[in-house]
Amino acid sequence: MHHQAEDSGPGGYAAARLRLLNEKARSGPPRRSALAGLTDEWLAGLFAAGAPAARGVSLVAVGGYGRAELSPRSDLDLLLLHDGSDPGTVSKLADRLWYPVWDLGLALDHSVRTPTEARRTAGEDLKVQLGLLDARHVAGDLGLTTALRTTVLADWRNQAPKRLPALRELCEERAARQGELQYLLEPDLKEARGGLRDATALRAVAASWLADAPREGLAEARSRLLDVRDALHLTTGRATDRLALQEQDQVAAELGLLDADALLRQVYEAARVIAYAGDVTWREVGRVLRSRSVRPRLRKLARERSDFLRRAVVGDGRALGGGPAPERSPLAEGVVEQDGEVVLARAARPDRDPVLPLRAAAAAAQAGLPLNLHAVRRMAAGARALPSPWPAEARQQLLTLLGSGRPTVDVWEALEAEGLISLLLPDWDRVRCRPQRNAVHLWTVDRHLIETAVRASAFTRRVSRPDLLLIAALLHDIGKGWPGDHSVAGEVIARDVAARIGFDADDVTVIATLVRHHLLLVETATRRDLDDPATVRSVAEAVGSPGTLELLHALTEADALATGPAAWSSWRAALVADLVKRVAAVLAGQAPSDPEEAAPTAQHERLALEAVATGAPVLSLRAQTEPPAEPSGDPEPLGVELLIAVPDQAGVLPAVAGVLAMHRLTVRTAELRSLDLPDGVDGSVLLLDWRVAAEYGSLPQAARLRADLVRALDGSLDIAGRLAERDAAYPRRRGVAAPPPRVTVAPAASRHATVIEVRAQDAPGLLFRIGRALEDTAVRVRSAHVSTLGANAVDVFYVTQEQGVPLPGEEAVAVAGKLEEALRV
Repeated sequence: MHHQAEDSGPGGYAAARLRLLNEKARSGPPRRSALAGLTDEWLAGLFAAGAPAARGVSLVAVGGYGRAELSPRSDLDLLLLHDGSDPGTVSKLADRLWYPVWDLGLALDHSVRTPTEARRTAGEDLKVQLGLLDARHVAGDLGLTTALRTTVLADWRNQAPKRLPALRELCEERAARQGELQYLLEPDLKEARGGLRDATALRAVAASWLADAPREGLAEARSRLLDVRDALHLTTGRATDRLALQEQDQVAAELGLLDADALLRQVYEAARVIAYAGDVTWREVGRVLRSRSVRPRLRKLARERSDFLRRAVVGDGRALGGGPAPERSPLAEGVVEQDGEVVLARAARPDRDPVLPLRAAAAAAQAGLPLNLHAVRRMAAGARALPSPWPAEARQQLLTLLGSGRPTVDVWEALEAEGLISLLLPDWDRVRCRPQRNAVHLWTVDRHLIETAVRASAFTRRVSRPDLLLIAALLHDIGKGWPGDHSVAGEVIARDVAARIGFDADDVTVIATLVRHHLLLVETATRRDLDDPATVRSVAEAVGSPGTLELLHALTEADALATGPAAWSSWRAALVADLVKRVAAVLAGQAPSDPEEAAPTAQHERLALEAVATGAPVLSLRAQTEPPAEPSGDPEPLGVELLIAVPDQAGVLPAVAGVLAMHRLTVRTAELRSLDLPDGVDGSVLLLDWRVAAEYGSLPQAARLRADLVRALDGSLDIAGRLAERDAAYPRRRGVAAPPPRVTVAPAASRHATVIEVRAQDAPGLLFRIGRALEDTAVRVRSAHVSTLGANAVDVFYVTQEQGVPLPGEEAVAVAGKLEEALRV
């Protein structure tokens, strides 16, 4: 049977709802509450019209609606509760309730149950039980609703020792599936760890009376996420919880925020509060459940040893409920371990011991134990800023904390949650929860800095000054909170922070140099010609000393590993190690060898002669590996060396790049040069020495590559058309438009060639398009160095005139301009 909603006209519920949602003056909790109240009135009217007597049946709001937290597109979670005396009447009443809701296009999650059925279903389905914990009476028999609420809460409290571990498991499974809200660029506000579901789970834990979440800031954090979801519903018109990239600016504007970054930062702050509260709460649940499991044994012990129990002290560190006092093991001055957590000793005085927070944190990280919430709050309440420069003990405790490996993360977050990090390092506030809009980065800026310190702690045995490495790891991206180049801004901040922490002038200079040049090694190794003396000399001048080079090498690897899997590989590691070896030689007084002195190998000459004899390209594929990290392991692949000899002609670079793109081969480096043939052999040969890797699957056969290359060079293979067809076959995802490509000339980067740098959105065939555009400018490409991080490609080309000399300044700028124009098409 189909019914029209009685109040869905202009003067009814639909119109009132629309007016309420369009009221700019009312938003946040007041609007959610008003929307719930408006919906209550409408549904109560429908209920009264369908069941005037209202005995033995009631309408109950559950879940988010039960909490009176209706977002613009929220589901209505409703339970029609009845005593089972008149099923026919209840069925008709259900139709009169559900159909008007559907008619208005509102999502409805509904059920019709007796109290016994509701209780049984809750016992079988944890999600149903959680929804009923927020049950709220809307209409009908109030006594029926009240009795159900009382029964469900009693069941929950009685079953909590069994149900809470299951709830925790649900939360952990969801976190593993959805990720952490505080780090995601397109987060799910509800399902991700630290989101709205976790906040609801904490309410359920509190309702069990077994443990309670830290209340400070929790309600505000939850309300902030609900505000963002409201704005998301209003701007998209959809019932969605995922904050997609293309919608973030609109949502930010709806909330009156400056931009999408400000929005994400607020979301991350809220998620961090909820996630930390969850960690503390679930730890407390575990402690309580463990203590309950041993209580029967304690009672038996009490009976057998009553004299001992009568002497047991009660109070601080004393037995609770007649049991023996928890054991306390000293960890450091003023710091002890108790019941698996780090707490303050009874004699500790946070107000008189400014180093205590760092000492407690270092002890906790070294022991691999969490900091007790109340201990952190006691320290925060009595904390005061350290003098400048810091006392030696404070500096040493910070270094111990940073050098403790993975446990550092949780301990640092505990200090940060109570404001202690901001007190110790005021500059931290600018990077706290700051998003990084780069798919390569897994973390926010602040978490990335801690992750880098964690990674660097594994390298402290390979450097002579591990203290400088750890501090540089903590500060290397500290400039990202300021405008301009973050390395330049970071150098200034790092110099100030290092001096405040208590390092001497020489150490401060080294730390500042490491922060200023923390990207130098990886960018140079992947984007410059390492055989060019100018490349190696420029790095040596920037680094200055062997000790700094050693530290920079370790920092480079730690930074890349902490960024994400796309930022580091065996290939990058090998290039960086090669550069470090060359720079170390220069710093030791050796002059770098000139690349012009390199002679062709016997294999080069053999391929060149075969190319002249056949008048066609000849190629060879050879896998490259590096020794395994473990003696028993297999060699790790670095890529494949592709050697191609081809009779000198136009269009070789785009032809080779296009064929490789067709076969889904990624180019890492590319060198091109002319070979002088032995006397008596006519002709000229180009030799291409490239490093490539398969995007996925196995490498194509050399014969297939050669056949396609022959067709590309003679013009019978339409590479551009084939690549366009393949690109069109894949559906395009909506997303933020990529910034336009940028082509620049690197000043004084080489004495032998002009260095042109291309920054563009990575795409199949990009190198083919660049090669074709360079061919049109009539320059010779001597080598190419290809670097891709996520969606961003940075390709560097060493080009010369036909005579093999660098381009004049104006011509170089003109070539860069033409290349940029070609890529923008």
